[in-house]
Amino acid sequence: MNERPEESGSAPQGESILPIDEHVEEGHDAEGRKVRHRGIYLLPNLFTTGNLFAGFFAIISAMNGKYEYAAVAIFIAMVLDGLDGRVARLTNTQSAFGAEYDSLSDMVAFGLAPALLAYQWALSELGNVGLTVAFIYTACAALRLARFNTQIGKVDKKWFVGLASPAAAGVVAGMVWALKDFGVDGVDMPVPVVMLYALLVAMAGVLMVSNIKFYSFKDLDFKGRVPFVAMLVVVLVFAVVFSDPPRILLLIFLAYAASGPVQYLLQLRRDKVAE
Repeated sequence: MNERPEESGSAPQGESILPIDEHVEEGHDAEGRKVRHRGIYLLPNLFTTGNLFAGFFAIISAMNGKYEYAAVAIFIAMVLDGLDGRVARLTNTQSAFGAEYDSLSDMVAFGLAPALLAYQWALSELGNVGLTVAFIYTACAALRLARFNTQIGKVDKKWFVGLASPAAAGVVAGMVWALKDFGVDGVDMPVPVVMLYALLVAMAGVLMVSNIKFYSFKDLDFKGRVPFVAMLVVVLVFAVVFSDPPRILLLIFLAYAASGPVQYLLQLRRDKVAE
């Protein structure tokens, strides 16, 4: 990675042997001078590429009727998505390119993949209604990611404005994984039950574009020292999750998705009492 002060009128020193332009990103150094960063950071973008591949694999699996594989791939994408941002911050390798690449990967893994999974698994039984619900979720994911990019550095990092797309995907895909693990196929469910699932998918989409705040966990310090008991709690959490991953993960994401509206309603009640 090379950094140099911007030079007006500078020309490239040579042509690449590949017909691919080098990525040049403008920024500022510690003294506020404009500099150009040539190339991209490899480590965080490797995790982002893994996130993208997991989303792509989930789509292919859903199209082939392998719904459990698709749901698991979406959860793997969540882990990789969380790692790329953490790694970038810990190694000081954040970049505008990485942020945009991450959002595009998230759109595939947490926008398109869950919507297609939901449609193939159950919503197709509702005809155009199911198609509309799947599109609403996809569109809301795109809108949420676009809004998030414009709010970087402008909102409190402790909170997400709207449900984060990985959490919404966890609700949609988690329901498929949990029921499929019980041997329940969406196409075999009664229409009223499919309608309830469609409502859940639509609500997950609406929460993504809402102004309801959700705790982001970004203020947690992973570099500092913690009490020994904290490690025991982590081990206990892993043990509980691995005891029954489909249903435990579904409950976790349902609880997180509900936490925002519950907190919002409690705040409205406190404001009303204060009046």
